[in-house]
Amino acid sequence: MKKHIFLIGFMGVGKTTVSQKLSELMSADEIDTDAVIVRESGMPISEMFEKYGEEYFRGRETDLLRRLRTYSPAVISCGGGCVLREENVTVMRECGTIVLLTAEPRTVYFRVSGGDSRPILNGHMNVDYIAGLMEQRRPAYEGACDFSVRTDGKRPGQIAREILARVTDSGSLGTVEK
Repeated sequence: MKKHIFLIGFMGVGKTTVSQKLSELMSADEIDTDAVIVRESGMPISEMFEKYGEEYFRGRETDLLRRLRTYSPAVISCGGGCVLREENVTVMRECGTIVLLTAEPRTVYFRVSGGDSRPILNGHMNVDYIAGLMEQRRPAYEGACDFSVRTDGKRPGQIAREILARVTDSGSLGTVEK
């Protein structure tokens, strides 16, 4: 593996779980941007949103992505709103392949409705709101990705193998210029 693979998509589509499986298949490091930001800041994302606002969190994402340009190639699970900043997309394109994971709004609701760790959905935990927000973000996701993979009804290992086959067939594991 000679360049990063970035997994993007709406919350609850399976980015973290799939990135873990894909990194195992590829014997590569796995980086979850949300987990790194939480570890480095010493507070949960929900608290960060509450204390400092979404823009502050998005700035932390951008700073992390800039740093990742110098890391050894890895499978990177990005936060759901990561592609909302064009600079983030530019950085990801410079050093990796961008894979969009998708799922139906009902699937996302089923996956995320059991907790309150999704500050964007707090107070709006319903299928209609999720569908609306997904549609609002769809152009950014589709405009950023090299290809997409549906996750509905699939196991994480199956999705990881599908991604691996696509990046291998397309030559997307080529060299990253530094």
